[in-house]
Amino acid sequence: MATGKDGDDTITAEVCNEADIGDGELCEVMVAGHPVLLVRNKKEFSALGSRCPHYGAPLSKGVLRGHRLRCPWHGACFNIKTGDIEEYPSLDCLPCFKVTVEQGKVFVTAKKKDLESGVRVKDTSKRCLLNPNTVLLLGGGVAALVCAETLRQEGFTGRIIMATKEKHAPYDKSKLIKEMTMKAEDLYLRKPEFLSARDIELWTEKEAVSVDFQKQKVHFKDGSSQKYNQLLIATGSHSSSLKVPGADLQNVCHLQTPEDFSKILELAAGRNVVVVGASFIGMEAAAFLSDKAAAVSVVEKDEFPFQKTLGPQVGGVCMKMLQNNGVKFYTKTELCELKGKDGKVTEAIIGSGKKLPADVVVLGIGALPSSEFLKGTSIARDSSGAILVDLCMQTNIPNVFAAGDVVSFPVALLDGERSSIHHQQVAEAHGSIAALNMLKKQKALHTVPFFWTTMLGKSIHYAGCGKGFTDTVVKGSLEQQKFLIFYIRDGFVTAAASLNCDPMVSLIAEVLYSGKRISKEEADWGSAGLDERRLPTSWDLSEQHVPSSSSSSSPSCSSSSLLAGSFQRAHRSC
Repeated sequence: MATGKDGDDTITAEVCNEADIGDGELCEVMVAGHPVLLVRNKKEFSALGSRCPHYGAPLSKGVLRGHRLRCPWHGACFNIKTGDIEEYPSLDCLPCFKVTVEQGKVFVTAKKKDLESGVRVKDTSKRCLLNPNTVLLLGGGVAALVCAETLRQEGFTGRIIMATKEKHAPYDKSKLIKEMTMKAEDLYLRKPEFLSARDIELWTEKEAVSVDFQKQKVHFKDGSSQKYNQLLIATGSHSSSLKVPGADLQNVCHLQTPEDFSKILELAAGRNVVVVGASFIGMEAAAFLSDKAAAVSVVEKDEFPFQKTLGPQVGGVCMKMLQNNGVKFYTKTELCELKGKDGKVTEAIIGSGKKLPADVVVLGIGALPSSEFLKGTSIARDSSGAILVDLCMQTNIPNVFAAGDVVSFPVALLDGERSSIHHQQVAEAHGSIAALNMLKKQKALHTVPFFWTTMLGKSIHYAGCGKGFTDTVVKGSLEQQKFLIFYIRDGFVTAAASLNCDPMVSLIAEVLYSGKRISKEEADWGSAGLDERRLPTSWDLSEQHVPSSSSSSSPSCSSSSLLAGSFQRAHRSC
């Protein structure tokens, strides 16, 4: 029963008997009508917010390893003792609550406001005018945002300026692609007043055109300039340009800003849409428009969508999903020409000579680093224009860091080979590491890339870096759209993806994060499918737990004592 305490807004509630919860169990209990996550680890109880602050996933279905809890949907990690973020994409922490055990009964004490919010924002410092240092952040995406917030969370009191060429505060681009009807303001990750309260200056419509690294000064398109003590370049990426006759016709659209998406949604209603490129952004756009446009056609040079990233098996599953929703695919061909009337596109001609009706053309042909303004400078970039950084996000120029889509960095899962990874979670991790190293914390990047793509209400989750994979191992059923797939390079797993098998990818992410190497033979355990599988003993991580599908008496709990056994029980439905 919940009771008031000392006249304040603190509530204490009995939630269960001590014997109800075994070691390693994750249980969702109720306190004054609000869900709370109760965790028992090494026989010690912790209580914290039950939903991931990112998109609201139930953390009772997540993966627990020691004091680290990983979200089952998008891989965010939290410390169960403090509620602090240990891995993105969540920006906010979890509230923690006091747990007491008296005469075999478990009580949780919490403030009403914390129960109602379910999230906790870290305390931050503010600017002190006695600190003359200025950190200039170029870009208004998640890398710059997390860098700014981390600086304040770590006690930096100098000036922080975030300069972006966009009109908006940092917003959730991944959600924008999947829900094109949302307004930009509804997608803001942090509202302007949140940034202002932490003395983070946001300069919108402020595009950098050059940098003088010797004078430590950035010049902007409007003619102004700004000096810095430390600089973060997080200008992201931009859509590749279309190089065919007719590319300059009206209604040939890039997918870059909220305004672009609003325009496409308006133009596409009841019209013929051609999507050029079966990339993630192209496929998500095709899926979203499939019930809004008169017809949607996808033109792709490979045989399957996102073939180089997810492979032909998963690409084939996604293509069939969209085909069943009326989307037509023209694969192993390229767009050759666009034709129009009165300056507007009307027709797309592909390699076979076939003419596709096209009132709107949407480009999903990949992205390039937005680093053109650095041409002629001494900063190191690769052939694509990506800025070269080390694991501290440091460039070859002192006091200059870079993060997010604009960089190429050493990837541990590729044995240190450099790569550009355009995922939100990676960009956030980069921003945090850059901030810590600006403050001389000497912190190296240690993360497992995690991303997701959603089409027609179904999400594929992916962890790792499968670049250059040469083989795959599939568990479950591609046809039934319930599967886990491993990507193999040089005999070892470098990535995994799943559909309808949560939290399998989160579990694999924790195995990879621990530094364990999974061989192809270990990935291909058993032959009876997922129903009767057990993990190889070499995968076992001490103190790691995932949910069990078995039910328990109140409260609802998830548990395992060994990773191998829990892996078997977690998803018999797969």
